[in-house]
Amino acid sequence: MILKDYLHEQTAVVDRALDLFLPKAQVKPATIHKAMRYSLFAGGKRLRPVLCLAAAQACGGEIAPGLPAACAVECIHTYSLIHDDLPCMDDDDLRRGRPTSHKVFGEGIAVLAGDALLTFAFELLTLAEGTPRYPVAALIRELAHAAGSRQLIAGQVADLEGEGQHLSLRDLRFIHEAKTAALLTASIRLGGMSANATPGKLEALTAFGMNLGLAFQVIDDILDVTQTSEKLGKSAGKDVAAQKATYPALLGLSKARKEAQRLTAASLAALKPFGKKGEILRALADYLLHRDY
Repeated sequence: MILKDYLHEQTAVVDRALDLFLPKAQVKPATIHKAMRYSLFAGGKRLRPVLCLAAAQACGGEIAPGLPAACAVECIHTYSLIHDDLPCMDDDDLRRGRPTSHKVFGEGIAVLAGDALLTFAFELLTLAEGTPRYPVAALIRELAHAAGSRQLIAGQVADLEGEGQHLSLRDLRFIHEAKTAALLTASIRLGGMSANATPGKLEALTAFGMNLGLAFQVIDDILDVTQTSEKLGKSAGKDVAAQKATYPALLGLSKARKEAQRLTAASLAALKPFGKKGEILRALADYLLHRDY
């Protein structure tokens, strides 16, 4: 299948599921449900849920059992963006080509919309069926760890504290591993777990995810200094303005691109155990390396 068609089909599947799962905008109090839906349906790429479903297929599973996990991950990701954009964090006015949540609903509702999406993610995950190797409790633990104070939140804390500081490449890698790669890896692992992946294949998916997540963030750093806000759908040049450490700042653009290529190659090597069933995951890795937004 052509990757463009696959992305279109799976994004539509995820969007329909999210619309079905999420409280409708009219449910009282309407303001919070409108705010949740505003950010969730703002036109994101749905990368994490698509990777979740592709990983399930690579392990011989079906789409349907992986949907609760795929949608839960997207709720976590969207919550993190809402909070990242707040004035007390990265203070951004644009996300996914639209005004950020706090610009539309105010800071208080934006905070609560993020809180609500975070909480709803775990309610969603309880709808998963579980498998002989991975009961629902294991799925919940997987996502909770990736979203917690040792991963996603740890990365955000280190990112905030690193502004204006001269960070080492090791420090920067920790931020990227925690803030970006951990949730992306959890998305992929949850897909494999929904398909009852063998321990060996789950380990391979983990290596794939961590390298892909780091490559994704390196490319993000590059795009921040090479593309326009209109192209990115978010404010370009924010990292430079905030004096954040980035791969282009530490290595230069040329070496940063080579690092992204190296990490992508490592992610592809991890897919060897999947043979032809890993073709979609391989195509996704190549697509992310060469993206321009």
